[in-house]
Amino acid sequence: MRPEFELLQEAGRLFEGEPRLIELQGDNERVVFVGDTHGDLEASERVISRYLVPRTKLVFLGDYVDRGPHSWENIIFLLEQKLRHPQDLFLLMGNHESWAIAKFSPADFWLGLDRERERVYAETLAKLPLAATADGVIALHGALPDVAELEEINEIEPGSEPWRQITWGDWADSPGDSLGGMWGRPQFGQGYFERLMRRFGKNLLIRSHQPDAPQEMFEGRCLTIFTSSAYGGLRAARTVAVVPLGWEVHSAADVELVAI
Repeated sequence: MRPEFELLQEAGRLFEGEPRLIELQGDNERVVFVGDTHGDLEASERVISRYLVPRTKLVFLGDYVDRGPHSWENIIFLLEQKLRHPQDLFLLMGNHESWAIAKFSPADFWLGLDRERERVYAETLAKLPLAATADGVIALHGALPDVAELEEINEIEPGSEPWRQITWGDWADSPGDSLGGMWGRPQFGQGYFERLMRRFGKNLLIRSHQPDAPQEMFEGRCLTIFTSSAYGGLRAARTVAVVPLGWEVHSAADVELVAI
């Protein structure tokens, strides 16, 4: 394994070369989307062991640290895997990777670092991509950003409102549009969802961020997954979503949910 600071520097350079919007294409391949792992090293190891195989792309949806018992080991493991498989494994940003941009709580991983390690980890993880697309699917951590077109995700500034929507946004099974927010987390309803999905030309959103999962909303077009059983003492079902590339995906009914 690489020395810690060398690993972070190499990963940071790799993330700088990736777009904020990862576009995945390919025939007879599949994409496996992975929800929050939150210090659940066992979950990450199982996903990598099972799915980091030929003709498969892996997309983790953020929140690799805090809450669980093995945050440091989990993020180190995932960064190592990313450097070994840069074209097959993608790590998106969640709100718990945004320490350089906006402080939050709980933050047991971040508060346990000395000042220099905190700075380097924060700078590295602030460079993570924000979203991924594959055919009719868009995937990200929280909610859809209110931008004019999908490609504008590449230009989103850290700390901006569209950035906050992606990293902190929640969904509510309500007919409304913007529903305000709780604890600094913006909340959106079906009206907002349908408007943005129509604008982006996508059929299905796969996201994480909320541990009450797996859960479908909006006629099966908004799928929440969670891949950690180490969330604040809760024993959430560890689930990934497997999506075939080159197929017409209309809703969660076209996705295979697999327990890890």
